[in-house]
Amino acid sequence: MDRIWLSQYPAGVPADIDASQYASLVALLEESFAKFRDRKAFICMGKAITYREIDEMSLALGAWLQGRGLKKGARVALMMPNVLQYPVSTVAVLRAGYAVVNVNPLYTPHELEHQLKDSGAEAIIVLENFASTVQQAIGKTNIRHVIVGSMGDLLGFKGLIVNFVVRHVRKMVPPSSIPGAVKFNDALAAGRGMTLARPNLAPDDVAFLQYTGGTTGVAKGATLLHRNILANMLQNDAWLQPALRKPPVVDQLFVVCALPLYHVFALTACFMLAMRAGGVNLLIPNPRDMPGLVKELMKYQINCFPAVNTLYNGLLNARGFDKVDFSKLKASVGGGMAVQKAVAEKWLRVTGCPLLEGYGLSETSPTLTCNPADTGKFSGSIGLPMPSTYISIRDDDGREVPLGEAGEICAKGPQVMPGYWNRPDETAKVMTADGFFRTGDIGVMSADGYTRIVDRKKDMILVSGFNVYPNEIEDVIASHPGVLECAVIGVKDRKSGEAVKAFVVRKDPTLTRADIIKFAHTQLTGYKVPRQIEFRDSLPKTNVGKILRRELRDEKKAAA
Repeated sequence: MDRIWLSQYPAGVPADIDASQYASLVALLEESFAKFRDRKAFICMGKAITYREIDEMSLALGAWLQGRGLKKGARVALMMPNVLQYPVSTVAVLRAGYAVVNVNPLYTPHELEHQLKDSGAEAIIVLENFASTVQQAIGKTNIRHVIVGSMGDLLGFKGLIVNFVVRHVRKMVPPSSIPGAVKFNDALAAGRGMTLARPNLAPDDVAFLQYTGGTTGVAKGATLLHRNILANMLQNDAWLQPALRKPPVVDQLFVVCALPLYHVFALTACFMLAMRAGGVNLLIPNPRDMPGLVKELMKYQINCFPAVNTLYNGLLNARGFDKVDFSKLKASVGGGMAVQKAVAEKWLRVTGCPLLEGYGLSETSPTLTCNPADTGKFSGSIGLPMPSTYISIRDDDGREVPLGEAGEICAKGPQVMPGYWNRPDETAKVMTADGFFRTGDIGVMSADGYTRIVDRKKDMILVSGFNVYPNEIEDVIASHPGVLECAVIGVKDRKSGEAVKAFVVRKDPTLTRADIIKFAHTQLTGYKVPRQIEFRDSLPKTNVGKILRRELRDEKKAAA
């Protein structure tokens, strides 16, 4: 396959990366612990922890987990926002020889139960704010060990104040009682008296299960191996070097981690990339708090800021953001959803730093393409394939289409997952005979190798960078006793890019929009709950009775 895009690569960006330089993510992390011992690694709520402290705490926590009898390859779920316990826990799980199951802390018990059962997770580390959800979900799962942390655990004396405010002033901790649960700091303390048995980790060992709806809407785990995450971290690092090397020279790479660490974009582009470089991550527990985020950014000179379009747009419209010091901002990378031209142009005007649009999926660790880091303007495309990455535009029969014609974006590279966790049937649906992953997105490649997305083959809805799948929402709404039929589509939304809209045929004529929204909130995370509901007498269907979401989408486009 001719890689026509290589001629567009900036000087110094290699055509390929060598992921074999590390046997595992643990090898990379331990290299950084040795090289950068006394550097700050993470900052959260004004408290910094060093590489040395992460090294010591992760060894202790990993030893404690091994002491519970978990065998190599066991799955451990993490259910927290961006707090200091997250990187400590991630490193501990990996060093102990286990796989991390990243969990959205906003999940309902229904959603959490499915993920825990499907992954077979045996332990979970959760912030106390979300422990009540775990309490309601674990009864039908394999979870045998629960560690409960608090916001203030690693904040020193300040942590006592933080915990008091979170628990008693803001009342953000619902009551919960999980028999046998251990406090995070107690597990750390106990682990310090133990010795971590170092497992023999290989590139093909599972590192993360990253849950996604894939092409069907049934939540399944993308199996990401150590070599997948290593490859994508190295790809991102190589790609961003033309920007990161620009003057002024910085003593330590400073990355803003406002993306949630349970999202693979933050895992690779913030966490792992900074750790290898000896950089520091500024953890933002609640990026929706724009005044608080602006206040944090004002304290530092930031160098790298990966985020989604909605976050960039929110900051640009937040009071005081123009007072942040951007003199050392070198790279801003937009992913997770389409970057809007107006946002990219305003970001460049305000910060002086171009907003680079990239593209990827959970199944690809995630980055597949990105605009060059030395660009000075918004291209409207998703950029060029990363080093060691092949992009092929294909028709429904798997044949490559001519340049300039639309087809499904298919990808091959060391960052692509081997398959879905325990779902060979679903894996077969997305992998071609020659080893390409079918993304489900429709794109066009130009003669110089740039790809532009023109449509979405699958029915997925993208709300502020998070995948929302109609099947899941329809199942919930349809279970309401007052609903006869329903269909869900995505509609344009100024704030979130897309929003969920439900079309409902009532069984109970007294059923209201408020009734459906209230019901949906009991089983779905907030961003999945329909923003719009339209009642109809009937829904468009095929001759065999399948509801045609496409016709509903076309109606909305025609009416716009």
